[in-house]
Amino acid sequence: MGDRKDRPAQQGEMTMKPIVIGIMPQDKIRERALAIARGEHKPKPGEPRIWFTSMKSLAEVLSDDNRALIRVIAETRPGSISELAETTGRKPSNLSRTLKTMSRYGIVELQREKNHVRPVAKATEFRIVAA
Repeated sequence: MGDRKDRPAQQGEMTMKPIVIGIMPQDKIRERALAIARGEHKPKPGEPRIWFTSMKSLAEVLSDDNRALIRVIAETRPGSISELAETTGRKPSNLSRTLKTMSRYGIVELQREKNHVRPVAKATEFRIVAA
């Protein structure tokens, strides 16, 4: 793969804003989503867009290792999961599973390009709001 300087900067790379994450019980998350769908609640800027049902589930996704992985992605801009595996020393299958989980929460984006998938960090800082 080419040097990271050969690739365009990731969207928002220089001005990456922290992602606001909320923690709330599942029934409250559902109530909030339904209120938004009915037009009864309009989320304000700065309100969480990503929700976890517990601090434990948040800690699993944003573990120390996973936050370090996100920083490596942001700093090195790997062209593929294989390239990221070489950089981090982690197995591609393990990385793929971890990245898919973070992608479901909107923490990383997995961009399909020809015969590979390129991970893109959406943020390297997180603000946690417990409701």
